[in-house]
Amino acid sequence: MTKVVWKPGTMLYPVPAVLVTSAYGKAMNVLTVSWAGTVCTDPPMLSVSIRPERYSYDLIKKSGEFVVNLPGQDIAFVVDFCGVKSGRDVDKFEKLNLHTEHGSIVKAPIIKECPVAIEARVKSVKELGSHHMFLAKVVAVNVEERLIDKNGRLHLERAGLLCYNHGYYYSISKSFGKFGFSVQKKKDKRRLR
Repeated sequence: MTKVVWKPGTMLYPVPAVLVTSAYGKAMNVLTVSWAGTVCTDPPMLSVSIRPERYSYDLIKKSGEFVVNLPGQDIAFVVDFCGVKSGRDVDKFEKLNLHTEHGSIVKAPIIKECPVAIEARVKSVKELGSHHMFLAKVVAVNVEERLIDKNGRLHLERAGLLCYNHGYYYSISKSFGKFGFSVQKKKDKRRLR
């Protein structure tokens, strides 16, 4: 197929749409972030990139910690609202009737309406341009019990997680195969009888 050269930009889509919570002193906020990702497995690390003018930026920089809350499609309105309204102007927790609970390790709150919450501590901040990237070590992961089966296997597909794709939100729902399916040996049909 013919391709058209497009202007340089952030075209690595889809990306997760997450709610990042932070707190410092009595101040607390929630911010939608789409520039978030996995950095390392051992130790477990992730990154979030935030514009320095955002209210959450200073809360995270001063506290050195935050929580990445993974929202489901049922709160897509909340995700959008938290990305377009500033915590300087409105208490988003109160306005959106979001319920919080204490993290197991960090002081930033966990959003109860999100099925997964990843607690993280900042290791470094990289000033990249429009956004600064917070590299952080994952110190705890909180998962709703309904997502874990009787064998202890995590089923994130049950969470109806959101992603952001070039200006639009989508849910993640259909699997096309598990890791390694391209090289997996086919089961002998005769053995299955």
